[in-house]
Amino acid sequence: MTERTAPRECANCGAALSPRAKSCPECGADERTGWREQSIYDGLDLPDDSIERPSRRQEHGRFWLLVAAVLLPLMTWLLLRRWL
Repeated sequence: MTERTAPRECANCGAALSPRAKSCPECGADERTGWREQSIYDGLDLPDDSIERPSRRQEHGRFWLLVAAVLLPLMTWLLLRRWL
């Protein structure tokens, strides 16, 4: 009788499995009930893991743009007030 090897990761919860695992250490899915080739979450329409987020450089650029937008009029007002 040949011994079935466990998949690399649990199809139920995604936890890493050793090649000779008898059950998942995280969720308990086991060899007796049968390793599933698909996850229970495969049919769900979940968003991708790669959500587009602004980079740190873009976030910092916005911050400095806001700082400049506040300081330039303030400095101009102070200089004009002193000269007039």
